[in-house]
Amino acid sequence: MGLCPAGRARSPGAGVTVFDDITPLIRSLAPDLRGRLAANEPMAPLTWFRVGGPAQVLFTPEDEADLAYLLARLPADMPVMPVGVGSNLIVRDGGVEGVVVRLRPRGFGEVTVEGTRITAGAVAPDKRVAEAAAAAGLGGLEFYYGIPGTIGGALTMNAGANGGETKDVLVEARAVTREGETLILSNAAMNFVYRKSDVGRPVIFTSAIFEGVPTDPAIIRERMEAVQHHRETVQPIREKTGGSTFKNPPGHSAWKLIDAAGCRGLRLGGAQVSEMHCNFLINTGTATAADIEALGEEVRRRVRETSGVELQWEIKRVGVSGKT
Repeated sequence: MGLCPAGRARSPGAGVTVFDDITPLIRSLAPDLRGRLAANEPMAPLTWFRVGGPAQVLFTPEDEADLAYLLARLPADMPVMPVGVGSNLIVRDGGVEGVVVRLRPRGFGEVTVEGTRITAGAVAPDKRVAEAAAAAGLGGLEFYYGIPGTIGGALTMNAGANGGETKDVLVEARAVTREGETLILSNAAMNFVYRKSDVGRPVIFTSAIFEGVPTDPAIIRERMEAVQHHRETVQPIREKTGGSTFKNPPGHSAWKLIDAAGCRGLRLGGAQVSEMHCNFLINTGTATAADIEALGEEVRRRVRETSGVELQWEIKRVGVSGKT
């Protein structure tokens, strides 16, 4: 069964994407699958922007073995994409073809501490990992307290804030390849750069081990409170947003370039550049994914014209256009 755009249709007059139901095919290929498969599952409720079309198939594995089992049996040309809590993601209005993998806390959310090491599942919230480290008197992970994502996303994007990055504290990551093979990846093997990792092949992270530094708990708590205060006072955390939109170019702050280009408060359809922090885009309530992405491209154009700097997206944009 093909997965090309020609296999996508629209309900007459409804403007809603409907994909071919490929769940029977997947079940025939993986009859012992234990996780949940759902066809044409809405993605908007799974993202912070609350926009976007459906996943052709949403797969929620029971555990790492279940995930590896399915990946090993899917056709090589079938698209597979993992998602976390959707805090740094735009799903386009046409939805996502193929299989979207969403790990659940029961199988991938545990956080444990042994000695100076913290082991966390891929869907453990970054903030919870910071709290677990703090409770054990381990410093160095306080920056996670202000990042509204999960460990899987942190590994993918080398997430960081307030002077710290994932590369600074990671010992090793565990992942499953597109072929169903389990990998243990050292910090060096992650090839971390600014807001990116590159292990050389598609993988889905399942857990990670971090190294903390024994620190006075009062000092750790003070650092975490400073991170939280900064986030609450300068970021629109109570809006429908996706976090920092663009990477900071070398030698520049993205928000300053956007502000200088006159984009603070700029609107397009139901999307707006935040008045509080202009490197954040907001869904004011009626935005489509196309509105948000087009506004981001307009910001990039204006910054390029005023400063000569080419902003690069930090938010991940996935899926197909909603246009027929």
